[in-house]
Amino acid sequence: MPAGVKVVPFIDRADLVHYTTNTALHNLREGIILVVIILCLFLGNIRGAIIVALTIPFSLLFAATCLNLKGVPANLLSLGALDFGMVVDGAVVMVENIVRHLGRVDDAKSPKQKIADAAHEVQRPVFYAIAIIITAYLPIFTLQAVEGRLFKPMAWTVALALLGALLFSMLIAPALASLFFPRGTHEWHNPVMVWLTNVYRRALRLAIRLRYVTVAVGVAGLAVALYLWLGGVIGAEFLPHLDEGALWVRGTLAASTGQTEGIRLSNQARLFNTEYFVDLKPKEQWRTDFHENKEELIAAMDAELEKLPGVVWGFSQPIGDNMEEAVSGVKGQLATKVYGDDLKVLEDKAAEAVKIMGKVGGIQDLGVFHVLGQPNDNFIVNRQRAARYQLNVADVQDAINTAVGGNALTQVLKGEERYDLVMRYLPQFRDTKEAIERIRLLAPTGERVSLAQLCKVEERDGGSEIYREGNQRYVAIKYSVRGRDLGGAVEEAIKNVTEKVKLPRGYHIGWEGEYDSEVRADARLAKIVPLTILLIFIILYSMFRSFKWATLIMLNVMLARVGGLLALLVTHTNFSVSSGVGFLALFGVSVQTGVIMLEYINQLRARGHTVFDSAVEGAVLKLRPITMTMLVATLGLLPAAMSHGIGSDSQRPFAIVIVGGLISDLVMSIFLLPTLYVWMAGERDVLPAREAEFDEEV
Repeated sequence: MPAGVKVVPFIDRADLVHYTTNTALHNLREGIILVVIILCLFLGNIRGAIIVALTIPFSLLFAATCLNLKGVPANLLSLGALDFGMVVDGAVVMVENIVRHLGRVDDAKSPKQKIADAAHEVQRPVFYAIAIIITAYLPIFTLQAVEGRLFKPMAWTVALALLGALLFSMLIAPALASLFFPRGTHEWHNPVMVWLTNVYRRALRLAIRLRYVTVAVGVAGLAVALYLWLGGVIGAEFLPHLDEGALWVRGTLAASTGQTEGIRLSNQARLFNTEYFVDLKPKEQWRTDFHENKEELIAAMDAELEKLPGVVWGFSQPIGDNMEEAVSGVKGQLATKVYGDDLKVLEDKAAEAVKIMGKVGGIQDLGVFHVLGQPNDNFIVNRQRAARYQLNVADVQDAINTAVGGNALTQVLKGEERYDLVMRYLPQFRDTKEAIERIRLLAPTGERVSLAQLCKVEERDGGSEIYREGNQRYVAIKYSVRGRDLGGAVEEAIKNVTEKVKLPRGYHIGWEGEYDSEVRADARLAKIVPLTILLIFIILYSMFRSFKWATLIMLNVMLARVGGLLALLVTHTNFSVSSGVGFLALFGVSVQTGVIMLEYINQLRARGHTVFDSAVEGAVLKLRPITMTMLVATLGLLPAAMSHGIGSDSQRPFAIVIVGGLISDLVMSIFLLPTLYVWMAGERDVLPAREAEFDEEV
C-alpha cells in the first residue's frame, strides 16, 4: 500500500455471525439444561440420566465427523434444527426400560441379564422409531435452488445426529448401563408420576368406554387441522427474514435524471449514493416510540424520505438484498415482470399493474424499472418535400447518420490491428437539435437543402435501457411486503392483476423472487411428501406385518398437525419452508409414540390378555417413557421457539411447529390410539411372537 493509504472495511458482517452464533448456542444450552432436568425428574436415577445425556455429545461428535468427511458445512439452520430432546428419545426409552427391569425383585437373573432382556424388549421399536424420523427428513434432500442450499446441510446434520443417537441407544447405552449399575438399582417411584398414572388409567378406561365421544373429538381435531391448512387462516411465505441488524436502503431516480440532479438529491438525502448501508444499534437502544419493531422504524424512515420528489425508495437488508437480486435479477425483495416486444406496451401494462397492486394490503415500495425515458430527437422525412428536391429517403438518413453518428471512410492498419477511420461533424455542428436541423444536403439540381426543409423533428422518449430474459424484453416491477404474509399478499395481487390487466397476444406476466421460490418449494414437497409417507407406511408394515396397525399409527399421527397449526396461528407465524420442515420432523417423532405404545399392547395380547386390558395396561405402562420422550423433545426446542434474538428468525417457525404439535400429540395419542385399537382389534389380528423375557408388570 502507498504511504498514507489504508483499507477501511465499509460493511463488516462479522458482528452478525457473532450475534447469530450466540443466539443459537444460547438456545442449545437452555435446551440441554431442560432436557437433563426432565430426565432426572422422570427417571429418578442420576446415573440413568447421565447415560441418556451422554447421547448428546456422542451424536454431535458422530454428526460432525461425518459432515467433515462429506465436506458439508454447518450453518445457522443446522444448529437451530438440532432438537436434543429428539436426539435422546431412543436412549430415554432404552434406559427407562433398563431401570424398570433392574428395579424388579428377581434374584434368578443377574443385573447383566436384566439389562440384556430390557434392551432386547425395546430394541425393535427404538430402531424403527428412529429410522422413521430419519426417513421423514428425506423430502428435504430433494429441495432445489435457494431452499436446497439452505436446508440440505440441516437435513444432513439432523439425520447423521439421529443415526449416531441410534447407535448409542442400541449398543452403547446398554453397555454403559452394565458399568453404571453393576449391582442393579432401585427404581424411584415418583409420587407425581404414580398419581398421574392412576388418573390416566381411570381416564383411559372411560375414554375407551365412551369411544364415540373420543373418536368424535379426534375427528373434530382433524377437521380443525384441515381448516387451518386449507382455509387460508395462516399466512404463507418462503422463509422468515433473518434480522441482520442493518438496513440496505435504495433510492431509484427516473431514468432521465442527469448527474447534476442526482448529486443534488443525494446531498439532500444526506447520502453519497442512491444505495446505502444503514447499520442499526441494538434494539434496546432505539427510541421508545419504535417499540423495538423494525417495521415501525422502516415506516418512519419511509415517511421522511417520501418528502423527496421523484425518488422511489426501497428497504431491504445487505445480505438479503444480494440474495433477492440473485434470485430475481431485480433490485428488490419481490419482482413482477411483464414480458413482450413493444417497450411502450410493456410500460403501459406495467403502469396498470402497479396501480392495481398499490391497492393490495401489505404491498409496499412499489416501483417500475422504466425502460423508456431517454429523450430522443426523431427526424421524420417528408417524402413529398424530398421528392421535390429529387432526394431519396435513404440519402437523408445517410446524411444524418454521417453528420451525427459518423461513418467509416477507410481503415488504419497498425501491424495486424485494424481500426476504422470515422468521419463526423465537429461538436458545435451536431450537439443541439437546431444545429442538426441546419445540416445541408446537396440536391441533384445543385441546391443546398437543410434538414429542417426535409424533415419534421419530434422529441420522444426512447429506450434508456432494455432488459431481456429468455429471448424476450421485459419491464420489471419491484415491491416489498410488510405487515402481512408474503403468500397472501402476492396471491391477491396475482388475482387482481390477472382479472384487470388485459395483455395483447404474445405478452405474459411472471411473478418472481421469494414468491417464485415458495411456489417451487411447495410444488416439490407436494410430490415428495406423499412418497415419503408411503415409505414410512411400508416401514410400519414391515415392522407389524399388518396394514391395520400401520394405518392405525398413521391415523393417530395426522392429529399431531393440529397442535402445530394452532401454534402457528396463536404466535402469528406464517407457514414457510422452515415450518414445513418442522412438520416433517413432527411427523417422525409422532410415529415414534405410536410405535412404542402399539408394540407393547400387541405383546400383552400375544401373552393372552384381553384386547381391553392390553390396550389399557400397555398404554399405562408406556405412559412414562412416552411422556418423557415427548417432553424432552418439546422442551429441547422450547428456548428456540420463544427466542427473538438476532438469528432466531429462521429456526423459530421450525421449533414452534414441533413444540405445539408434540403437546397436542401427547394429549391425543395417549387416549385416541388405545381407543382406536380396541375399536379396530379383531380375532385375526397379526400379533408378534411371544417373548419369554417380556415384562408384564405395570
